[in-house]
Amino acid sequence: MPETQLDMDHLSGALRRETVKKNVAAIHISGKLTLLQRKLSNVLLLNAYDALTSASTHTIDARTLAMMVGYNSNDFDTLRASLRALAETVAEWDMLDEQGRQEWGVSSLLSFAKLKSGVCEYAYSPALAQKLYDPKIYALINVQIQRNFSSGHGLALYENCYRFVRTGSTGWWSLDVFRKLMGVDGSDYYSSFKHLNAKIIKPAVNEVNKSSDILIEPEFQKKGRSVTDIRFRIKGNPQKAMFEIDDSDGVRNLAVYKTLRKQGVSDRLARQWIAEHGEKYIQQKLDYVTGQGGVKSTLGYLSAALRDDYKPPIEEAQIAPSPEALESARLRQEEKAQEEKAYAARAAERTERSRKLSVVEELVSRRNPTQRDADKRLFMAGLDNDLDREHFRSHGWRSGLNATRIFAFWEELEPEAFE
Repeated sequence: MPETQLDMDHLSGALRRETVKKNVAAIHISGKLTLLQRKLSNVLLLNAYDALTSASTHTIDARTLAMMVGYNSNDFDTLRASLRALAETVAEWDMLDEQGRQEWGVSSLLSFAKLKSGVCEYAYSPALAQKLYDPKIYALINVQIQRNFSSGHGLALYENCYRFVRTGSTGWWSLDVFRKLMGVDGSDYYSSFKHLNAKIIKPAVNEVNKSSDILIEPEFQKKGRSVTDIRFRIKGNPQKAMFEIDDSDGVRNLAVYKTLRKQGVSDRLARQWIAEHGEKYIQQKLDYVTGQGGVKSTLGYLSAALRDDYKPPIEEAQIAPSPEALESARLRQEEKAQEEKAYAARAAERTERSRKLSVVEELVSRRNPTQRDADKRLFMAGLDNDLDREHFRSHGWRSGLNATRIFAFWEELEPEAFE
């Protein structure tokens, strides 16, 4: 199936140490997905993939879904907002079929989604499901690696480069196409290559090289003094090479595979865990989880047991750990504690920012139209760069990029407003 000029990935996401087939035909997403929404879309696709074309709807435990994406499992407001965004986002494709005929289509990313009794149920339109399941053109994206990303631009660049790792180069993209791939098309600020390079290209390249299993290097093509095209040289990152799934039917005949399936683990994830950890290790963790009472999410608990090497107290007492093992465990525990502390701090910061933005909305609602217009012009006059002003024009008082200054502005107008 030939690729068209706008060769754009459709989705992105984050399920631990699993790969998902990513259709790379010309599917263009309208609207801007946040990093969380991109990750969520991949988790949903991975969960549904085995039955993508045979089942009309798919389900996943909502708390497990939240854990896999990487945010507070009780934050259902964020989950609802993200699902709403996916349902409101339009995917448009324009490609050639097997007979060489042009095919154009459009669909929402999710045809519906609902949360009920702790379960998330969702569906794809039949036409989009066929495109996402198409085995002829895909790249294998390791969604555990995607959890390392902290910016949507970095993740988008990784997705669009990863499928070219075997050829060593993305090929040339015009800057207009690249802006669309990064979701910054239509921005006057990023029409300048200087701004595009400083704020998008360099940070995204650094994040891909730091956080993923590939190393990329941008190259530019000029017409006169102006940069017109960009491509990326790609090679594997030897420090973070990841294991590929063994899809042989032999794995499905293993007793441990059948046990995993009975526990609700998907076919693809069961095979990935066996390939990565081995039968004996998997069985040890299955025995451990079985011995724990009151487990709400077997999949989530088993995932944590595999990741952090949970062991029963008697096993730890019988085996005297080596000094190296003790040091490794100590470092692992320190790293885990730091991650949990950082996550808690980020969660608290998000909660407080959300609260303050709600207060700002309430304050704005009390102002008459003339006052509101004056408030906006006064605030805009205090912004010192084009990027901040552009973000405020697009998002108004919900502009996360300007949140600190927004709070200071309204606190000056309404002292103790946030108390």
